[in-house]
Amino acid sequence: MIRSFTRRAGVERRDGAAGSVRLARRGMAAAALLAGLGVVAVGCQSVQTTSSGVVGVTRPQRMSPLVSEAELRQGAAQAYQQVVAQERQKGNLDVDPALTARVRGIVRRLVPATATFRADAPGWPWEVHVIRSNQLNAWVMPGGKIAVYSGLIERLNLTDDEIAAVIGHELSHALREHGRERASEQAGVGLLAGVVSAVTGQAVTGDLARMAYGVTVGLPNSRTHEIEADRMGVEIAARAGYDPRAAVSLWQKMGRATGGGGGGPDWLSTHPSPQNRLADLASYAQRVMPLYETARSGR
Repeated sequence: MIRSFTRRAGVERRDGAAGSVRLARRGMAAAALLAGLGVVAVGCQSVQTTSSGVVGVTRPQRMSPLVSEAELRQGAAQAYQQVVAQERQKGNLDVDPALTARVRGIVRRLVPATATFRADAPGWPWEVHVIRSNQLNAWVMPGGKIAVYSGLIERLNLTDDEIAAVIGHELSHALREHGRERASEQAGVGLLAGVVSAVTGQAVTGDLARMAYGVTVGLPNSRTHEIEADRMGVEIAARAGYDPRAAVSLWQKMGRATGGGGGGPDWLSTHPSPQNRLADLASYAQRVMPLYETARSGR
């Protein structure tokens, strides 16, 4: 999800001290939840959710049979409709027709490129909405349920290539089933579903919906998940004819907007340090440049 993409880099900020305190408390609550639940290895099976692509994402994943892809998609669809209904009621859904059309047009170009990693992905029931909010935020739920917050585009003055970089990254989390992988790692999946709404601050009802929302939007991805989504994201963007180097300029903008975004050595963080992330993105963007040039020549 794009929200996770921004929050994990310290991007989601609220104006004023009160907002900072709320975010800090929410982060501590999420960390406490994860620590309390612990990690389960028993019963997990080794799977490979995606093809490797040019970027070579080949890590075997451990998935619990207790958390099925179908159930998580069902929960995601329920949670997404609840969020959409809430934002529509508040008058925040797709307020700017031109901006909504712009985002949906970019997604239409990105979706066919997902077939490189998953043959079934272009046929997912994709949905896209733009939420009016000052937050630097966006996310993609399992099954292709997308939300982009207007503040992400407007405050950072994103180009189409940079929007494609954000969405490509978040699509990759969904393709790779990182949410299901996180749910599989947690002991007491029922407990996770029951308390996650308190952690995220979003009113989402139903156990499957809360679990899907929580592992997509509310809880942080691991550094490994972030790196995989970064690398897959630049390939998806390149294959769709968007400049993959825009992922670097996107993160530079985010860094300026947040005073550095994260900082500290890699081993102290759940996400790559800004310097290492930019270097990795630059390297993999260069690797997929031939795909971008081919896509551009065919348009």
